[in-house]
Amino acid sequence: MTFWTICAQLLQGLGSSLMIFVLTLLFSLPLGLLVCLGRMSKAAPLRGVMRFFISILRGTPLMLQLLVVCYAPYYVFGCRLTTDWRFMAIIIGFVVNYAAYFAEIFRAGIESIPAGQREAAEVLGYTRNQTFRKIILPQMVKRVVPPVTNEVITLVKDTSLAFVLAYSEMFTVAKQIAAAQTNVAPLFVAGLFYFIFNGVVAWGMERIEKGLAYYS
Repeated sequence: MTFWTICAQLLQGLGSSLMIFVLTLLFSLPLGLLVCLGRMSKAAPLRGVMRFFISILRGTPLMLQLLVVCYAPYYVFGCRLTTDWRFMAIIIGFVVNYAAYFAEIFRAGIESIPAGQREAAEVLGYTRNQTFRKIILPQMVKRVVPPVTNEVITLVKDTSLAFVLAYSEMFTVAKQIAAAQTNVAPLFVAGLFYFIFNGVVAWGMERIEKGLAYYS
């Protein structure tokens, strides 16, 4: 099997990996912000729930969380597991896991803003909502881009964990080809694909960081 034949087959799996990547970012970033706001809430019960939520998701393997999300409906409610549900379970598992990490990154970004800015906004007549949207949030976004970039790069590699629910993403396809051909070359080609994928992501995030430089 030639290099180009391997690439052609891996491209099919790359589409699946890309779908997991995009959907996870699309939902986990806003969910992470909501969890962050709950984590910083003045309501002690809500703060406690969010803290517990984050500790569980950051303290257990993502692979285990995917298994729980996928099979819990069957064991708890007796629901039938379908192929569509397996994909939904992957997205739910990834989104919830990454939302917990993003929440802590966002919290660190918000708490890094000097308290004097909030006080100055209050003196100028800004409401708490206006202060957050117009003053705190733009600065927070700029400050958290580097750590968010690290998580996004990790997400690219973590998409390979979808294999645990029998979903054929790129690395699973590479392993199947390698087993069929008794050749490790497809695994190295898959590694090259991940490297290029991460290079594109890093470039895109760097462009975003430069675009936010006016908040410096």
